[in-house]
Amino acid sequence: MWLCNSSVGRKVVMSVTGLALVLFLTFHACMNVVAIFSEEGYNAICEFLGSNWYAVAGTVALGALVAIHFIFAIILTLQNRKARGQNRYAVTAKPDKVEWTSQNMFVLGLIVVIGLLLHLYNFWWNMMAAELFDLQPLAHRPSDGYAWISDVFSNPVFFVLYLIWFCAIWLHLTHGIWSGLQTLGASGKTWFKRIKCISWIWSTLVILMFVAVAVFFFAKSIIAPNLISL
Repeated sequence: MWLCNSSVGRKVVMSVTGLALVLFLTFHACMNVVAIFSEEGYNAICEFLGSNWYAVAGTVALGALVAIHFIFAIILTLQNRKARGQNRYAVTAKPDKVEWTSQNMFVLGLIVVIGLLLHLYNFWWNMMAAELFDLQPLAHRPSDGYAWISDVFSNPVFFVLYLIWFCAIWLHLTHGIWSGLQTLGASGKTWFKRIKCISWIWSTLVILMFVAVAVFFFAKSIIAPNLISL
């Protein structure tokens, strides 16, 4: 099958899975922002998703997308290294007009995956998995997403780790979106510049939503106790 056996096919798979993950991140970011404005609203979304069959099916599909995207990234990275052979050791200067993110996409992706494991531990395990496997005891109800998100981001260590993770995702997205669209045929001098601009804006807005939620709950954990003591 050419999607697996050819370099172009593998890049197409990377692009399709990557853009699908971008859409999920956009939905996830919009969902999380609700927590800033309404505890009841955010928990209603968590309750709606929960461990229902459609949420579980979506999680399985999402896991498959991440796995395929990462596996193909490894294959393409090894393929590129093999193609360069010993030449990669002979060149020490960075090529002109090649972005840092373009040269370090695999490293950024690796950081993103490690952060994802932490995220799954903090949220998926305590929420969806807790409902599926009836885990007891828990600090909060599995559907009380507001309490879980408050606990995680009130922890200074997790707060800093998540900010680092968000930065890595942002760098990965700013290159990945336009690169994926270009692979799928969106090219041309005029549209290429526009696509890069749209990719940067989209990536920035999505990550800013995630950062806003983290900062809100971290600040709340500091301010609220002081107000109570007054």
